[in-house]
Amino acid sequence: MNEPGNRVPVLILNGFLGSGKTTLLRSLMIQANDADLDIGVVVNDMSDLDVDGEIVAHTEIFEEGDPRFHSIHSCVLSSRRGIRELQQALDSILSGGAPELVIIETSGSCHPMPLVEFFASQTQFRLTGLLTLVDAAMVEQDYDGGQQILPAMQRNLQANQRDTTNLLVEQILFCSHLLLTKADRIAAERVQSIARCIHDLNPYAPVMSLPWGNLPLDDLRAMTEYDFHRVQPLIKELAPCLESESADERPYDLATRVIKDDRPFHPQRLWDTCTRHLGQKIYRSKGFFYLPSRDDVSLLWNQAAAGINLELVGHWRAGILDDARFNLDDMEREGLRERLARETGRFGDRHCHLTVIGDKNQVDQFTESLMHCFLTEDEILRWQSGETFPDPWPQEYVNRSH
Repeated sequence: MNEPGNRVPVLILNGFLGSGKTTLLRSLMIQANDADLDIGVVVNDMSDLDVDGEIVAHTEIFEEGDPRFHSIHSCVLSSRRGIRELQQALDSILSGGAPELVIIETSGSCHPMPLVEFFASQTQFRLTGLLTLVDAAMVEQDYDGGQQILPAMQRNLQANQRDTTNLLVEQILFCSHLLLTKADRIAAERVQSIARCIHDLNPYAPVMSLPWGNLPLDDLRAMTEYDFHRVQPLIKELAPCLESESADERPYDLATRVIKDDRPFHPQRLWDTCTRHLGQKIYRSKGFFYLPSRDDVSLLWNQAAAGINLELVGHWRAGILDDARFNLDDMEREGLRERLARETGRFGDRHCHLTVIGDKNQVDQFTESLMHCFLTEDEILRWQSGETFPDPWPQEYVNRSH
């Protein structure tokens, strides 16, 4: 534990939607658990559906109700409401005794400046690192390998407008360390070009590639205090813009939609919809779902830009009950039946819960298309009768880009 009077070090994981913050956070949490390091964690999601909080909870490092773990959703931490809830979360973490480290994962639409100002005035916490994660594949696709980031920013300045390009650039400007993610998806020489372009935006921050969210926790714990003095001119310049945005809990023309249904997705229709719509300003969609072709397992849907990752989360209780491979005894079967009897869905505990984040002009169209991917009532009868449906999704649950 920290000595009395010492401020608790804080690491912030910042970066645009789908840049890999949750993957890195899970890796750091596992490392901390293995090293018996006492940490506090705050996770932020702008959507009403708390997907990231559930993902982190699946690490089983924190027990339910643990005051060291907090999930703040339905707003961004950079909003006035977000800052208030962050203060409450930090107070709760301290109530159980000062941890050795606090890690904060922001929403992808979170601007770093209000958090920098918040921690500059803290007497019990010390900001040591503001890590900005940048999706190298997204920069390659949307900004010509980084060459078009600055021109796009300049066009916004001339037009007196702010959008996600401003957010991306300003996340880079405020960071103490910049991490390039998903670099394995593009050629090595292009990664180097992207790194040079980004480093020109913030020459004070080292740029490193982050393969599969692997970053040694010891390196982060060795970081010294964040350089507040360096960003003071930037804060002064941006303060008027950010003041008007601070009341907006979903800034930058971003909209969120939540899908909740107990039906499975038709595998082929889902594949076709994603092929047709992804990359059209649908920045992020994530959540839990299942397919009729594999209705025993709960899958994590994790989409950023045109890339989709499927991850096996676990088995549905309804699937376990029906599967002889689990060798349940009579008492275990009865316990499962009692729990399933309390479920409100038609198919036991199976469900599809997704959140979609994107441009206001595109998100409704994609959400409506996803709704048409659920099995129809006729297809449900055929599925329950044992009929199989074409399933083009990879069986091994690996990264898949359209």
